[in-house]
Amino acid sequence: MTVLGNAKLRSTAELEHMQEELRARHTPSAKCVRVCTGPGCAVKGSPKLYELFCEAVERTGANVEIEAKSVGCHGLCECGPIVLIQPGNIFYQKVEEPDIAEIFRETILGDRVVEKLLYENPATGQKAVTPEEITFYKVQKRIALAGNGLIEPTKITDYIAERGYIALAKVISSMAPEEVVSEVEASGLRGRGGGGFPTARKWHSCREAEGLPKYVICNGDEGDPGAFMDRSIMEGNPHSVIEGMLIGAYAIGSEQGYIYVRNEYPLAVEHLKTAISQAREMGLLGQNILGSAFSFDIRINRGGGAFVCGESTALMASLEGRPGEPRAKYIHTVESGFRGKPTNLNNVETWANIPQIINRGGEWFAGIGTEESKGTKVFSLVGKVKNTGLVEVPMGITLRRIVEEIGGGIAGGKRFKAVQTGGPSGGCIPAEHLDARVDFDELTKLGSMMGSGGMIVMDEDTCMVRVAKYFTNFLQKESCGKCTPCREGLSQMLHILERITKGEGEVGDVEELEGLAELLEGTALCALGKTAANPIMSTIRYFRDEYDAHIKEKRCPAKECRGLFRYEIDPEACTACGICLKNCPADAITGEKKVSHVINQEKCTLCGMCWEKCPFTAVLKV
Repeated sequence: MTVLGNAKLRSTAELEHMQEELRARHTPSAKCVRVCTGPGCAVKGSPKLYELFCEAVERTGANVEIEAKSVGCHGLCECGPIVLIQPGNIFYQKVEEPDIAEIFRETILGDRVVEKLLYENPATGQKAVTPEEITFYKVQKRIALAGNGLIEPTKITDYIAERGYIALAKVISSMAPEEVVSEVEASGLRGRGGGGFPTARKWHSCREAEGLPKYVICNGDEGDPGAFMDRSIMEGNPHSVIEGMLIGAYAIGSEQGYIYVRNEYPLAVEHLKTAISQAREMGLLGQNILGSAFSFDIRINRGGGAFVCGESTALMASLEGRPGEPRAKYIHTVESGFRGKPTNLNNVETWANIPQIINRGGEWFAGIGTEESKGTKVFSLVGKVKNTGLVEVPMGITLRRIVEEIGGGIAGGKRFKAVQTGGPSGGCIPAEHLDARVDFDELTKLGSMMGSGGMIVMDEDTCMVRVAKYFTNFLQKESCGKCTPCREGLSQMLHILERITKGEGEVGDVEELEGLAELLEGTALCALGKTAANPIMSTIRYFRDEYDAHIKEKRCPAKECRGLFRYEIDPEACTACGICLKNCPADAITGEKKVSHVINQEKCTLCGMCWEKCPFTAVLKV
């Protein structure tokens, strides 16, 4: 009987043999259709495409082996839905339901490329057949995302066939717990959840801490607006997270783990549940894993959507069934965390890196990145760039390369203005620092932070005062309210910003904001409060002129703040088509046929309907 027929793996040798059998069964000439069902492609209908591909596979009577897979995020969300065809690694983008028959006829059965579905370089007009030919992918280096787009997340055999759980087998069979910690230390891996604390140091402290049991926790409570890095890993390759946690638990001496996931990520929860169940059935979770003395199991807990629960102590309080409020930092969670016991918490991306480090060695990982920031970092690149999506880049890459090469530059021919990194508590970095390196220390020097990996690009039409107000509003609502500086300070800062964006700002408001920011940084209880003023302080630092324009001139330079600009019609561009007149809800526009229209400023409510509806861009913001 082969290992594949055996439900439970009882040794590392059986796991290795199973992997060999799975790889031996692969036919190089077999056709494989990989449909991306990651977040970006899913909203454009890719799950339905996958169903149709499966139906087409069943219907085909050709004498050829064909398989359809639903896989995780490929990254280039802007071009979704994405479909990859093997062999050949043919990359099709913006695939629609009517294209499926042509893909089957031409590519799967006829070995021909469907030209119209290939990615076209907007600068050169050249078509790319494979992802490797696309600049978006060329600049990247995938480690944490290595399995995304390759394996079917609901099939443990897919993960095992790609050397899954081999790192776990290695540590169980040939490494002492201290050796595992030493290998992670050699890698220089720092936590990818935002704090950047050395991972090995945390593991060592938890291992040495007195008290049992010890707990291992995965923080999957990704609450940053526009962020979907952890979500994509949990949805696209959940076994990488589980294997990382297993290795960490072995090194620390833990028998129980928890994955804390946002309830807003139902597919991630579903895939994690399936992966945990499959791993238990195969003897990769539970008692005496792979026939060893090591036992470890994982439970999933759903978060209620509180941003503050991304903070470690608030997350642990929530796990315990208490309100998600942080506690003082002088009590270290590695000594007294979940249920008062030694607890090690890392985020999704950190855990996903661990198997690769064990398999390829700490020195290999340390050879990527900078002196103090090793390896790669996953970002969700969103905003005003042409290529939005999920990217993984070596530490030390410049912001310019991310924005211009991977992102393809600013959309609509606009000028770059700023990039906000680090989530709601991060800062806005202007064009003058586009050549800055992306690493923990450099971003902090610029008044921002690495954070968990959100990256929002803004163009010339973005009001930076309004940006500061947006993130302050978010943080004020998400503050748990436990400490007075955060609870009251954020409310006061938001009040001041609201007045400024309404044209009611006063001289001295900026100085008051700076004073409140200093108070928050020095006295707030947790990282949310201490870093909450970063969006305000960075915009004051780099865009003080915009604050002055709002306050002193009652003018919004970016023309975003209602009341601080007006709409006018350019008589030379106006064709007198009457569209703006018909759509104006305030009857503030007058004009006749062949006579350019005029906006009555006294009646105008600044709703912007004329600006949105004009097909000739004759309506201007002034």
